[in-house]
Amino acid sequence: MTNKKTEIWRATKFLFFSISAGVIETVTFTLLNEFAQLDSWISYLISLTLSVLWNFTLNRKFTFKSANNVPIAMLKVAAFYLVFAPLSTWWTDVFTTQLHINEYIVLAFTMAVNFVSEYLYQRFVVFGKSLDTATKE
Repeated sequence: MTNKKTEIWRATKFLFFSISAGVIETVTFTLLNEFAQLDSWISYLISLTLSVLWNFTLNRKFTFKSANNVPIAMLKVAAFYLVFAPLSTWWTDVFTTQLHINEYIVLAFTMAVNFVSEYLYQRFVVFGKSLDTATKE
């Protein structure tokens, strides 16, 4: 039962940190899209990068409590985004420019896909063997 509670708490923390990263991504996207007048896919890619850095930093320390080698963990996350970023940038461009779906609807859909896939990837691939190994300071 304790293990189940631990996992629920871990997923809850990931959710809250992801929400904060989502706020960063949405605000950055809005500023770049509306005020800088950049293409949706460029605004998305820049805002995604900022949110990933924020999310990785918080989740490594507080959600997964990993003492894992930071550069190796970051490389694993980078590997995830080497697949996710081009795919999601592509579908952002297709959905917004060719299908004329509102860019904020596309952003919300993309963030939901990212949330689920990134949690599973970080939980089992990036930090799976190093969960709760960090010492308390």
